[in-house]
Parts: sequence; C-alpha cells; structure tokens
Amino acid sequence: MITGRRIRVLIVDDSATIRNILSAELARDSEIEIIGTAPDPYVARDKIVQLNPDVVTLDVEMPRMDGITFLRKLMRHYPLPVIIVSSLTPQGSELALEALQIGAVDVVCKPGAISTRDDLAVELAEKIKTAAHANVRARVAEKTPLSTPAQSLAMTRTTNKVVAIGASTGGTEALAAVLAAMPANAPGIVIVQHMPEFFTRSFADRLNQICAMEVREAGDGDTVSTGRVLIAPGNHHMLLCRSGAVYQVRVKTGPLVNRHRPSVEVLFKSVARYAGKNAIGVIMTGMGSDGADGLKEMHDAGAQTIAQDEQSCVVFGMPKEAIARGAVDHVLPLERIAQKILQCCG
Repeated sequence: MITGRRIRVLIVDDSATIRNILSAELARDSEIEIIGTAPDPYVARDKIVQLNPDVVTLDVEMPRMDGITFLRKLMRHYPLPVIIVSSLTPQGSELALEALQIGAVDVVCKPGAISTRDDLAVELAEKIKTAAHANVRARVAEKTPLSTPAQSLAMTRTTNKVVAIGASTGGTEALAAVLAAMPANAPGIVIVQHMPEFFTRSFADRLNQICAMEVREAGDGDTVSTGRVLIAPGNHHMLLCRSGAVYQVRVKTGPLVNRHRPSVEVLFKSVARYAGKNAIGVIMTGMGSDGADGLKEMHDAGAQTIAQDEQSCVVFGMPKEAIARGAVDHVLPLERIAQKILQCCG
C-alpha cells in the first residue's frame, strides 16, 4: 500500500514523442511522480532495478526486445504493476490482450487514439493510481490463461435466466476463468468489462475460442439467449430490455456513469428492472464503486448476487463497495464463481 508519498512511475516507449507527452501530462497530477523514462526494455530493466518504480507504463511494439517478451521476464523475476500503452490497431489490441493475460494490470490507448491530451492525462492517471494498489503477485500466481480449454460442469436449467457480470481492473483474466468453466447450455450472459473502444471485439473473439458458449461483442438488439455471452462494446453503454418473453440488449452512447462508458451500473440497473428475480448478478475485481448500487437494486429485486473475494481480486474495490451496501448474497474465490452461477440457475 502506497501512503504519504507520490506514486513513482517509469515510462517505457521507443517513441521520444510519446515519452515526452506522457511525462508532461502525468507530471501535472500531484499524486504522481515521473522518476524516469526508457526507450527500450534493456534500458528499462536497469532503471527498474535502480529506481524501484511503483508502476511501469509499457509499449508493446518496440525494437531490440518487444514489450510482451519483456513483460514475461518482468512478471517472472520482478513482478510489479504494469500498464500497457497501446495503439488501437488490430495488432495493438491483440498484443495488449496478450499482455493482460501475462499479468499487466490494465491498458490505455496511445495519444491520438483518444480525443485530447486532457483525456489521456485523466484516464492514464486514474489507471496508474489503481495499478499502484493492485495485487500483482497473487495475480501472477493464480491467473488463468486464455488458452485454457473450456471445462464442462453439470448441466443446468436455463429457462428465462440472465447472468449479468461487471468487472474492471484484472477482469479480463477473471472473466476468462469464469466463462471457460461454463457449459454450452448455460444461461445467457451479459458483461460489462471496462476496456477501451475496439479492444472489446478482440477480447470477445479470444474468449470465443476457449469457451463452450458463444462469445461476441454485443450489437444493438442482440438476443440474450442460452449459450450466448454478450460483451458491451468499449465506449458504449449496454442495457437489458425485454420484448415479450425475449431478453435483448440495447447498445447506446450517453454520458459517463461513475467515470465509465460502458458502466456496470447502467447494465445492472436495467437487469434489475427487466429481469428481477430471474437474474444472477456478479461483481468482480476492479477499482472504485461502479456497479455497487446497481447490484443492490438487483438484490432488492430478488436476484441472486455474487462478489469475488478479496484474495482472488487484483483490486477489491468494486466487490468491497457492493458488499458494504448489503448487495451481495455470496462472496467467493474466483475458482468457485462459475459453479455458484450454475447452482443459482438450477
């Protein structure tokens, strides 16, 4: 836990322009101190040992040694919180997802991929503050790779059930662990994972390769049905609605909610309204309180609710807030969440 001092950050990027932009913008935050920069992993390695940063920002496409190889070495020998700074190209999103699988805490888009430098400063600063408190060592030891084959659990009744899941920091690997353990006939699942625009499609595609269920990025009007997982697209809210006996999702723009778009709060409140006691709500690893009030509404509407426990979370913020509100029926380690979802659907 970092208390009484600024968060010490090392910036690693082969572009001098990016290093200068990140250094200048982050230096404006009184809680952050830029202790150094590095143009490649070899220089970064020496500076990490010399300067002992709290958080590292890391490009993944660099000469001499790529960021993925460096991250693997770092997580094995000197684990510490790493935020990936990536382009929004398909290649960039795939590499960023691989980095999250290896042990990076979060990902942010490079300048130019978002609207202004002010946006960059706010987003990256918040992620750095979250990363500084992340349970990196536990994650490295317990992470479930996206290459894990889907496991088959007991069959379950699925009629008119909806599972709503919300996650943030550390959620990509936590979701992979849960979804890979769900059978092909599990109830329809709707998910908000805080993630940049365009990255959610690559994330859904990767999950679809390892899951018995069909996993896709949600489109407006998609049906929530047995065997299907819908992931809210980055920069869009996703809400549950109902057309007769059929559940559907609406995907729309709108203001940030709890500083997020998509917001777990928006999804959970819509699920409380349209699915009520026919829903199961799950809140997982992440910083802040997004989804806590919505899960309470689901709980009060008769839904069964689950929170990931502190030990298995990268950051215990979102589950902790939901528990404090009396919104949670079951607090469970990551490896037991899929089984509990299926039990609640039985």
